Amino acid sequence: MSTASTSWFAGAATLFSGCLLTVVAAQALDKAPLRDSWTAQETATLASMRLKEAGPRPVDLSNSYEQRADAAALGRALFNDTRLSRNGQVACASCHSADKQFQDSRQFGQGLGTGERRTMPVMGAAHSPFFFWDGRKDSAWSQALGPFEDAAEHGANRVQLVKLVQAHYKERYQAVFGPMPDLGKLPDDASPAGTPSEHAAWAAMPESSRDAVNRVFANMGKSIAAFERNISYGESRFDRYAEATVAGDGRGQEALSRQEVRGLRLFLTKGQCVTCHNGPLLTDHAFHNTGIPPIDPASPDRGRADGLRQLLKDEFNCLSRYSDARPDQCGELQFLATNDPGQLAAFRTPSLRNVAERAPYMHAGQLTSLEEVVEHYARSPKAVLGHSELAQPGEKHADRPAIRLSAADIQDLAAFLGALTGPVVQAD
Repeated sequence: MSTASTSWFAGAATLFSGCLLTVVAAQALDKAPLRDSWTAQETATLASMRLKEAGPRPVDLSNSYEQRADAAALGRALFNDTRLSRNGQVACASCHSADKQFQDSRQFGQGLGTGERRTMPVMGAAHSPFFFWDGRKDSAWSQALGPFEDAAEHGANRVQLVKLVQAHYKERYQAVFGPMPDLGKLPDDASPAGTPSEHAAWAAMPESSRDAVNRVFANMGKSIAAFERNISYGESRFDRYAEATVAGDGRGQEALSRQEVRGLRLFLTKGQCVTCHNGPLLTDHAFHNTGIPPIDPASPDRGRADGLRQLLKDEFNCLSRYSDARPDQCGELQFLATNDPGQLAAFRTPSLRNVAERAPYMHAGQLTSLEEVVEHYARSPKAVLGHSELAQPGEKHADRPAIRLSAADIQDLAAFLGALTGPVVQAD
């Protein structure tokens, strides 16, 4: 071998060795010791809270159309159509605005009138077994129908809505759901949920006409649910931190600041937040009375206690003739406890994902900041109606101790909640 060849090989070997050392050094840096140590149980809890653990969106057996792209396209159009309201100015998107986390940032929902509760976002709806703060609906498609006939929201009536679909969406509707049923001669305005005159007009309609209108109305909800199914949360800095912790990636733990990590430790321990805000969507999908003060103490909101009764008699629930599910597939509805005193003034646990972007807080916007929310749980006031699940200071509580947080703890917890914000993702 020539001297030149020997020099070339020696140089190449040196270069390769240097590159290899650089790669090894980079890998060593990437796998630096964990900045923050956690117990095995805490690490397992963090792993369970990663968004990816939510898995595929559950299938709603009561809606056979929810995974169809043409149904979602129709649903998007209906979601944004202001004609589907009494005054032609209110759409679903009026309260569920895409640029406001699919809610409205108001204390109360605002349509034709002012509602009595906060607007809930639609992200993650496919994972929830119940809807609205009181759980009076058991599917996304049934939930979508409620505001249409609510006097404070769209203020429309069922026949008016179906006529609008027939006039403006007939071809698109039929491409999804098949031929539109023969609606016969319908009055201008009629509904079982409207004004006295609309009630009377509805009662005077033949049963076959009422059923045909209900069928189209239900399908409106099913197409809107198909659209909403494609709206979801994206990963947050917390998810990156949890992933790094599980993987033993010290550098990845820099996704959260020291203060945010202190808040996370409180979230999992003495703050007791994880008791209800657990799993990948940071909610147990249940209903709790935590002593939130009512807007009107003289007439407090009964929450789940009333919502449960409404759900069981809802003409569009999972067991209804307009559901696509078999009765044996409606287990959530068939095995509900109807005599649980804990349901009184209990409200649905919201997801904490993107919570920093959704002030004000609680079911009626009673609290204006995350610090106020944490302070409420630290105070643990007695409930005005029903019994709060939170332990009172000095009380012997069967399930949990009282929550004791310092002023610094409250700031740390609020800081951590800000790390739960990620993008809102809309699938095509």
